[in-house]
Amino acid sequence: MDFDLTEEDAAFQQVVREFARKEIAPRAEQWDQEARLPVEVVHQMGDLGLFGLVLPPEWGGSGASFTAFCLAVEEIGWADQSVGITLSAGVGLGAVPIYRFGDDAQRSAWLPDLATGRALAAFGLTEPDGGSDAGALRTRVREGPDGWVLDGAKAFITNSGTPITSVITVTARHAHGGVSAFLVPAGTPGLQVEPAYRKLGWHASDTHGLVLADCAIPRDNMLGQEGSGYRNFLATLDDGRISIAALALGCARACLDAASDYARTRNAFGGPIGRFQAVAFSLADMATALEAARGLVMRAAWLKDHQRPYKQAAAMAKLYATETAVSATRAATQIFGGAGFLEENPVARFYRDAKVLEIGEGTSEVQRLVIAKGLDLPVSP
Repeated sequence: MDFDLTEEDAAFQQVVREFARKEIAPRAEQWDQEARLPVEVVHQMGDLGLFGLVLPPEWGGSGASFTAFCLAVEEIGWADQSVGITLSAGVGLGAVPIYRFGDDAQRSAWLPDLATGRALAAFGLTEPDGGSDAGALRTRVREGPDGWVLDGAKAFITNSGTPITSVITVTARHAHGGVSAFLVPAGTPGLQVEPAYRKLGWHASDTHGLVLADCAIPRDNMLGQEGSGYRNFLATLDDGRISIAALALGCARACLDAASDYARTRNAFGGPIGRFQAVAFSLADMATALEAARGLVMRAAWLKDHQRPYKQAAAMAKLYATETAVSATRAATQIFGGAGFLEENPVARFYRDAKVLEIGEGTSEVQRLVIAKGLDLPVSP
């Protein structure tokens, strides 16, 4: 087994790390307070090539590995989880489904701007009455005089209402029962972007509900074959689970770094608090869990890069890494004591941001279901 990054990936990781520390970390608190997605940073990440990493050169990308993409998400997530999810969702849920399931006309229309960060795309799957039960889809599609007409509602859709959102992929059910996906350009009549949610965390991430009322789109805007939507979005979620796990690594690592520094410099009872076993052992456990989570995430990414089955590995990585991140934020806040309860302390922001990692793109309970089914257990549903 070779645990070393390639020379190219290591150099790329360092470039993203320096960018995150210089351009994102110093302003993350301000964006969080303003509840504002920093579009200017999206453009900067586009200039670095982050939004086109996994896309081939003919569509504006660099054809890099999924492992490289996970490295980028971790580094950005170390500085700010809101910007990290903007990247993760913009690529994994926005651009990649268009590349994987679209035709060349659809790729030509949307991918060049998405790959360069000039635009963002969103993925409209979750509904007010259907999150984990993604098969209980209520949004309907019917044939209209000039194409397709969509009616329904979506909930918790990342990147759906930014000033640079260009297109939203929406899943809908036909009268015959099959599910398909459709490309709905931003600004389409009948597409209503609801006011941004007031969220516990991810304050600088753009998240809205959507309403589709007699929303008419051209016939050519079906993404993939009719009736293939359910199968295709499950494949999309498998990829998303790995990138969310990478985002969780960034969160846990940021908390470990901050809490370790504090334990070395905060003095109490005549010396640094890191000399006490209660603090030292908590940090040791945090570091161990982080390394275990990284192993799961990198293995899942490696399996995908090598065209091996990775559904089970993706679920394990997502489950363990996100729960590790939540535990790391709790432990870091405890080590900081009262200082960790202040909003100017980054661990307070990470504490708020971490919880949704166990929920978005498949809850921890759903990941356990996936893993249990992989063990051929008769679980339900």
